Amino acid sequence: MKRFLFLFLLFFAQTVFSQNEDSIDNARLSQMIQLSEVVVRNKMDVEAFIQRVKNDTTFYKAFRNLRVLSFTSMNDIRMKNKKGEVTASLQSKTRQHVTKGCRTMETLNESTTGDFYDKSHDYNYYTAELYASLFFTKGQICGETNIVAGTQRDVKSKKGIEKNKEQLKMLFFDPGKKIPGIPLMGDKTAIFDKDHADRYDFSLDYVDYNGQSCYLFTIKAKSGSGVVIDNMTTWFNSKSMEIVARNYDLSYDAGVYDFNVHMEVQMTQFGNLIVPSTLRYVGTWDVAFKKRERGLFTATLSDFSRQ
Repeated sequence: MKRFLFLFLLFFAQTVFSQNEDSIDNARLSQMIQLSEVVVRNKMDVEAFIQRVKNDTTFYKAFRNLRVLSFTSMNDIRMKNKKGEVTASLQSKTRQHVTKGCRTMETLNESTTGDFYDKSHDYNYYTAELYASLFFTKGQICGETNIVAGTQRDVKSKKGIEKNKEQLKMLFFDPGKKIPGIPLMGDKTAIFDKDHADRYDFSLDYVDYNGQSCYLFTIKAKSGSGVVIDNMTTWFNSKSMEIVARNYDLSYDAGVYDFNVHMEVQMTQFGNLIVPSTLRYVGTWDVAFKKRERGLFTATLSDFSRQ
């Protein structure tokens, strides 16, 4: 049960669109997208854009880049009760060090309130475990790379926590794919599946985002569609097609569990690498026989360097 809860907390974390055998063809999908006047005027090849979106790995790559870089993280985690009052929190500053292919983490300062930790100094909240899995390094980890080419995710051959991790990666980076083994959810994460694409409104615009010219691609679930991804808004750099930022909302109620999560991710450039600079999460979830958990956190990453 703990792994199951943890998996759903990790459900927010990103995201790459991936094509699969049941994916709707690009020609039909291009007809479903509402185009802004500027996109129409520039005679953009919408089908080619869709294919690039489906094949995108830049979001996944940005997070993998954190495995090979040193960086400083400002961490703010807050847990709230149903009245919106903070009952436990953590504020800290940490520094990841990467030396000779190995990474470690140094806690520069930390303060907590409430029951953030238990008596063994373990996390009392799954939201905190989620955050730690993304931005904290325990001990020394060696031999990692930021290579994404050829990466294959295999769920069927894995068991236990390793299977959960593989499902997590698919939820995080491939929301356009069916995720096997998630109870009561089925294929509701498959945005581009031919049986689900009609449940969404798609739009494409050309905008300025923090001084960058970007394609703004929005996917919004139609009312009463019963899907998992309610809204996903992505800014792609118009020249490189790298993801500049992404916001999304996920929710689902299966009776025995429910969740409602909002995420915002902003990227920055370090040398020739794209890396996350800010990640914001606000979410609530509840599982049968467990206490509802309401949490929010913000990670601000800076001072990137390479060995």
